[in-house]
Amino acid sequence: MPKLKTHKGAAARFRVTGGGKIVRMYGSRNNFRRKKRKPITVLFGRTVPVAASHVPRIKRLLAGQ
Repeated sequence: MPKLKTHKGAAARFRVTGGGKIVRMYGSRNNFRRKKRKPITVLFGRTVPVAASHVPRIKRLLAGQ
């Protein structure tokens, strides 16, 4: 079997926690941040768990890590 390669686009967007969960950052964080409400910009610094329906596909993309 050939080695599995990591999908670099997925590796930049998702991270696996110590407990095995896959987390992501919020989108729309870079442009026009000064126009966005303060509670929204505070949320941009946090990570969010990925929906359970997407987890198997993302794990396959991150398999080479």
